[in-house]
Amino acid sequence: QAQLAESGGGSMKAGGSLNLSCVGFGYVFSTACMAWFRQIPGREDEEVGRVYTSDGRAQYGDSMKGRVTISQDSAGKTLYLQMNDLKPEDSALYYCAADYSSERCSRPAAVWSYRGQGTRVTVTP
Repeated sequence: QAQLAESGGGSMKAGGSLNLSCVGFGYVFSTACMAWFRQIPGREDEEVGRVYTSDGRAQYGDSMKGRVTISQDSAGKTLYLQMNDLKPEDSALYYCAADYSSERCSRPAAVWSYRGQGTRVTVTP
């Protein structure tokens, strides 16, 4: 059973930086893409950004563009999220997703084949 496990969340003051990791295990397929999403109560899940495994190309959502960097290890099973200049409105449950089909890479999180449970980030003023 394929699983994704996130780590690195925590609480910090605004202006700080945080690095999250997501490890995929239990699957043998090659991912087409992996992505970070965030869940904020009362809002639809937002894509923070994604990486295409074939060439490492990253694309970012509008919510944190310019403040985040997404990268992936060479095996395509570990995804990283570096976040800088965090703001209180960045407080959310951050989770990663993976898919073996490139057709789902630009779709909402709900249609991705695999999603982790998430790690919580809290940013205080």
